Amino acid sequence: MSKRPELFIILTVAVCFGFAGCGARRDNRLSYQMGERVAVGPLTYNVVETTWRSQLGDGFRLRFPQQRFLLVTVSVTNSGGKEISVPLLQLENQNNETFQELDNGEGVDNWFGILRNITPAETQLGRLIFDVPLTSYRLRLTDGGTPGSEKYAWVEIPLRMDTDSNTETPIVPSK
Repeated sequence: MSKRPELFIILTVAVCFGFAGCGARRDNRLSYQMGERVAVGPLTYNVVETTWRSQLGDGFRLRFPQQRFLLVTVSVTNSGGKEISVPLLQLENQNNETFQELDNGEGVDNWFGILRNITPAETQLGRLIFDVPLTSYRLRLTDGGTPGSEKYAWVEIPLRMDTDSNTETPIVPSK
């Protein structure tokens, strides 16, 4: 008779673990693709698109990069209960070299800005700007926590060649 209580306890524990496994599972991946929603702590990111530029601005206000401008359109939602400040983000290449986001958005439509305080339940959409060599990258996303205790996830930014809309092709009149 003494084995029945032990069997009952073992079965109870097994059933509890079984039900715990049936709950909603969190996605614990660290690397995501563009277009996927990425939750990092209370922030949810979505990298919408990327565009390469050889220059920014127009007329007398042209701006040229040292390498190449990469514009990354991103939306960020704060699902937490307090305001969060999103710092400048970084790109990482295949050699784990990091490239800091530029803090000057002159010539960029819908620039995300340098001061990024996002209140609870707010979503902000804007463009980030990097001056980097032409290659594939990973965008490092942060939870907005205090430096040293931040959590990160990465979004793959594949090299995609598209036309540079800032350079005009001359139109030759037909005869």
